[in-house]
Amino acid sequence: MKMKREDVRNIAIIAHVDHGKTTLVDELLKQSGVFRENQEVQERVMDSNDIERERGITILSKNTAVFYKDTKINIIDTPGHADFGGEVERVLKMVNGVILVVDAFEGVMPQTKFVLMKALSLELPVIVCVNKIDRPEARPDEVVDEVLELFMDLDASDEQLDCPFIFASARNGYAMKDLNDPKTDMMDLFDTIVDYIPAPEGDPDAGTQVLISTIDYNEYVGRIGVGKVDNGCLKVNQDALLVNHHEPDKQQKVRISKLYEYDGLNKVEVTEAKIGSIVAISGIADLHIGDTICSPDHPAAIPFQKISEPTLSMNFIVNDSPLAGQEGKYVTSRHIRDRLFRELNTDVSLRVEETDSPDSYKVSGRGELHLSVLIENMRREGYEFAVSKAEVLYHTDENGKKTEPMELAYVDVPDDFTGAVISKLSTRKGNLLNMKSISGGYTRLEFKIPSRGLIGYRGEFMTDTKGNGIINTIFDGYEPYCGDIAYRKQGSLIAFESGESVTYGLFSAQDRGTLFIGPGEKVYSGMVIGSSSRAEDIEINVCKKKHLTNTRSSSADEALTLVPPKVLSLEQAIDFIDVDELLEVTPESLRIRKRILDPTLRKRASFKK
Repeated sequence: MKMKREDVRNIAIIAHVDHGKTTLVDELLKQSGVFRENQEVQERVMDSNDIERERGITILSKNTAVFYKDTKINIIDTPGHADFGGEVERVLKMVNGVILVVDAFEGVMPQTKFVLMKALSLELPVIVCVNKIDRPEARPDEVVDEVLELFMDLDASDEQLDCPFIFASARNGYAMKDLNDPKTDMMDLFDTIVDYIPAPEGDPDAGTQVLISTIDYNEYVGRIGVGKVDNGCLKVNQDALLVNHHEPDKQQKVRISKLYEYDGLNKVEVTEAKIGSIVAISGIADLHIGDTICSPDHPAAIPFQKISEPTLSMNFIVNDSPLAGQEGKYVTSRHIRDRLFRELNTDVSLRVEETDSPDSYKVSGRGELHLSVLIENMRREGYEFAVSKAEVLYHTDENGKKTEPMELAYVDVPDDFTGAVISKLSTRKGNLLNMKSISGGYTRLEFKIPSRGLIGYRGEFMTDTKGNGIINTIFDGYEPYCGDIAYRKQGSLIAFESGESVTYGLFSAQDRGTLFIGPGEKVYSGMVIGSSSRAEDIEINVCKKKHLTNTRSSSADEALTLVPPKVLSLEQAIDFIDVDELLEVTPESLRIRKRILDPTLRKRASFKK
């Protein structure tokens, strides 16, 4: 017999990237009294990982809980980036409703559509929160219309269309039901959650059923599964079975050794959890996302959607350059293999495969950002390795034709730069679907483009729009191969010999293109030290010192002025490398190099092509 548990609400906060989800969670935590009056709290307290804090994005979904009056509200903060869309899909299985956050100026964006589509398909009730109404250019009324149009486009039911709207400024800590209400606190939002989001329901007397929706990993306790108790109740030391909807044969006996519930930012140990509780379970070594923990006498798996497939791959290779092993702590293929397979514990959208070579691993992910975050994490942990150019994963359709992943790209650019962006994306096989003027002298362009057409484009895009453009992409399925794309117009400047770069050698090299290094840096033969102004590669001796003569001339002692080098970030370096190049990644340096360092062998290889 099903019953509701009125003292609990489970919600997820979903939105496009940068519309204020994490800041909104901060305020809900503050105003529910999780922190003491005088406690110092960092901004975006839910973004616990360094990279999340630096980039200002959420990568992993996080759980927290607050108490409002007599109700416990479990809140899940989700990522907004398309590369981490897999996180959002899974988390929605744990909740009974969502808060859709929309920026009062930017309005409906591609990821807004993606996350709302997922929520509506699971028939979850939606509270729309129009955030950032304190922005000077905010247009809340128009945004409400845009959101309602989006609901209709996605075939929402009448109940879903009749959703409550809340107007908020998460940064300033207020939310209200009407734009003319006083701007005091977040209580209107809390009330709406309790009144509008249904309480979780289940059968307390049935067999236990808990679907594992996310996995956390901790060095001390190993894997921690997070999920919601759908039926029955879960107790410490209980014997249970692990089953999986997609693997009918899986039936593994396990024992629940520790149980936690969330309270504020902490996990609190509990002895039992009832229906509707979101719990963390540790002590089961072989626990995977999508597994159902159930009682041995009623094994029934809860259905669960398959995780979206990766679209891009890169090879992670043991570093074999002349400077290998000088800066990293973990350099062998065993170190790299263990670290990559450990990443699979928490990252479900990632695939790691062994290749023919024992020193190389093929790593596939959802996009460039997904893979670059992994590279940056490994680098910070002291790993040293090399990576190849990102390549898309092709499929073959039922007629034997080659298909490739496509993306929808939404580009907001100042009106003056639309021509440059359209011509660049068209040469990369982009197809312009829509173009409309938005406020503030901007135009929104909508393209359909192969994923490989976007590899290496962001840097060019920032240059073409003088840093004022915004580009958002979303995966749009597989379609027939669109033909070859010419990527890089420039060749590379390659160091001719090993040694240390000197001003005199760099001075004569800078007329040939853009340099990536300054004087006093270690170089080796075959290392890429800049981009050439021509289409072909040029070898240059940057270690060359000036010959001393015994005659003095009037110009001999003039100082040589170097143009400052262009120092590439990790993303720019991944974007820049070509198919015959590798990026050498160490905790201290990023160096681009030719795959074949020896100039004679390199020439032979290019003739064979």
